[in-house]
Parts: sequence; structure tokens; C-alpha cells
Amino acid sequence: MKLQDRVALITGAGTGIGRGIAETFARQGVKVAVNYSRSRDAAEEVVREIRAAGGAAVSIGASVADDREVRGMVDQIAGEFGRLDILVNNAGWSTRIPHDRLEDLTDEVWNRTFDTNLRGAFYCVRAAVPLLRKQEGASIVNIASVAGMTGLGSSMAYAASKGAMITMTKSLARALAPAIRVNAIAPGFVRTRFADWPSSAFDEGEAMTPLKRLATVEEIAALAWHLAVEAKSITGETIAVDGGVAELGAIRLNVSR
Repeated sequence: MKLQDRVALITGAGTGIGRGIAETFARQGVKVAVNYSRSRDAAEEVVREIRAAGGAAVSIGASVADDREVRGMVDQIAGEFGRLDILVNNAGWSTRIPHDRLEDLTDEVWNRTFDTNLRGAFYCVRAAVPLLRKQEGASIVNIASVAGMTGLGSSMAYAASKGAMITMTKSLARALAPAIRVNAIAPGFVRTRFADWPSSAFDEGEAMTPLKRLATVEEIAALAWHLAVEAKSITGETIAVDGGVAELGAIRLNVSR
């Protein structure tokens, strides 16, 4: 399916899952706004690669935790492309804190986690909705985490923020229907730089999943495309991509995405 006229904003798209989603959408002909907060060089590299392959893309620096910057980013997209069809809320932040070390969950950690992972996603939705409503088939995909289902993850604050994102996905799906579909993906442990997990943690996590394998960035990106474009009768859904952990259990590490 080629959608050369459509435009997607992917937050946190310079690295990891966000980058994979941006590249996948661009290969399908979608014009892509590659958002970054700190990874400017990486985001600009993504844009160069998309353009070199014949696609259209721009990089936009903005902190999703800052409502003014988010609104400016959406205004820039409107000026550059004149429309917005798809929003992927991928930007996230976490730091590894064992769940039993409650004193280490400082206000700074709680605030940064929720400002980026939850409030930031809401800011992006709120700013994007006026543009999205103008396009038939508009959609939003939130990148949550299996941590929001299991209570595991890099920190208790991270798990709570992703659990809240899953709930917010349902609320937004009701509030924005029928004009805009809203769904979420809940990745499990994925081999990216997120939260600076050591390679040994990925190996151990893979061995403990029911399927004995971790999901890949490419698999997450393919599902994001399906939910954003093809799944026209699906809204309010959260799909776990985690080797069976959320439904079948087994993993005991605090290692969810």
C-alpha cells in the first residue's frame, strides 16, 4: 500500500523503535516528521537515509514534555506538509531502579518519567488532533510497554507510566471516535539502547520468554504500520509483542521495555 500524500509524526524517532517505525512508514511512501529531543545527529541521519531512498522527511527538535514545544512542532508540520494523518507516540524515558529500592524513586525520577512517557504523549495528541480530524482515516499509535501490564520493567515509575498510557489509549479512543482511531503497542524486552540495559540482560530475558525469542524493532514497526493504516476496525486496543510474557508469564527480570 502506497500512501504518498499522507504524513506521519513519530516522536523519539532518531533511535531504536522510533527509528524503525519512521523507516517503515517512509518505505510505504508516507512523509515522515522525525522528532527528537537530544538525539539530533541520529534523527538527521534517519532523514538523510529516507531522502536518499526517495522518501520525504524532516527532523524536528522538540521535547514532548514541553507543551509549547509540542505545539510548535505540530505547527511546523502543518507549514511543511499542510496536513497530518498519523501520530506515533514513541518518545520515552526510563532509568533502571530495582523495584524494592523505594527510596531511589525520587521526585525527579517520577516527574521525568511521567512528563515524558504520559504527559508528553497527551500533549502530542492534544496538539495534533485539530490536524488529524481533517484527514479521513487518521490514527494514533501509542508505544506503551508490557511493563504496564505486568508491573515489571526498568523501574516501578516506568511500569506505572506505561500502565497509565494503556488506560489513556482507551480513553482517547472513546473520545476521538469515529474520526480518529487510537491504539497501543506494548513491546516486551527489545534489543535497543533504551535504559542502557547490558547485553547479558537481553540474553537472559530472551531465555525466559515462552517463545525463547525477543521481538525485533522491525516486528514492532510492522505492527505500528498495521494499526496506523490497515486496521480500520480496531481502536482502543493494546497489543503485546513480547514473546508471550504478558499472557503466559515466565519472565521474572525487571527487564520490560
